[in-house]
Amino acid sequence: MSTDTQLDLKAVDAYLSAHLDGYRGPLEATKFAVGQSNPTFELKTPTQVYVLRRKPPGILLKSAHAVDREFRVQKALSNSRVPVPEMFLLCEDDTVIGSAFYVMERLDGRNFLEPTMTSETTETRAGVFDEMNRVLAELHMVDIQAVGLSDFGPPGNYFERQISRWTKQYRASETKTIAQMDQLISLLDASMPADDGQRTLVHGDYRIDNMLFEKNGTRCIGVLDWELSTIGHPYADLAAVIMQWQMPPGKEGRGLAGVDRSSLGLPSDAEFIAAYCKRRGLPGIDNFGFYIAFNFFRMAGILQGVYKRALDGNASDPERARKLGGYVPMFAQYGLKALEGANSHTT
Repeated sequence: MSTDTQLDLKAVDAYLSAHLDGYRGPLEATKFAVGQSNPTFELKTPTQVYVLRRKPPGILLKSAHAVDREFRVQKALSNSRVPVPEMFLLCEDDTVIGSAFYVMERLDGRNFLEPTMTSETTETRAGVFDEMNRVLAELHMVDIQAVGLSDFGPPGNYFERQISRWTKQYRASETKTIAQMDQLISLLDASMPADDGQRTLVHGDYRIDNMLFEKNGTRCIGVLDWELSTIGHPYADLAAVIMQWQMPPGKEGRGLAGVDRSSLGLPSDAEFIAAYCKRRGLPGIDNFGFYIAFNFFRMAGILQGVYKRALDGNASDPERARKLGGYVPMFAQYGLKALEGANSHTT
């Protein structure tokens, strides 16, 4: 974390004093180093610690950085089997600090930036991955009507809708022609599976570094970063996990490519998928390569948007944003490769 001067502390302090029960200043704010999309801050007072998450300043893509949706979905899940921080307050008045923001509980847990978790024991790694699997299955079994989220996403074919949306987002932030991306968009449209009727809550960016675990165990205490959440198809979330693991290990890729998983106590892709299917009572998943390709496509679109914000001067971390933008062709190529082996992860 680092001290940040972009947050108007006087304005935040005044607003929280007037609208948040139990709040007492003075206030100190520190910006988290993670979080390219919506800048996130730790707020310290003499009696309590909070987290503030805001839209970035400047001109933004339509429907992007939806902190109001993040707040709503986590509020709705407060009594579910999906662990989330407590939501305290949402401010949609842009005049307060220049953009919408919300304040939530500061969870006291640990975060694993890389799935290899090299400093942990084999048992801990296995437990964390099983907990990732359990929470994901629980998320997809949430009764969306009972928690008030049946209108959280439009009806219809989720993948058709998402490919259309992210293609538009990509075109809006396109800075040059990337042949691999154009080809991937075309092939995804042509190879889209028929809608099987599954309609669940989806996280949209489910991976180990968007989760917090108890300090001395493997229980998940909070799933974070719900900006891309909606009502959609559960295989998009499952494939997002598998997609991440195909990346190189280390701080940049944060994947498992080339890693001897069994020696670390980590499941194979097929084992993780099988465990998920067992928890949800599914016979298996066909054409899984499509879902992986879809995730590579969407991630490429997100990174292109991050890169465009850097060029426009609106990025949370401009240097890193420019670097991430350079990965767009690589992600598109990974997506094309996944489509070639579309049945390689069938269980």
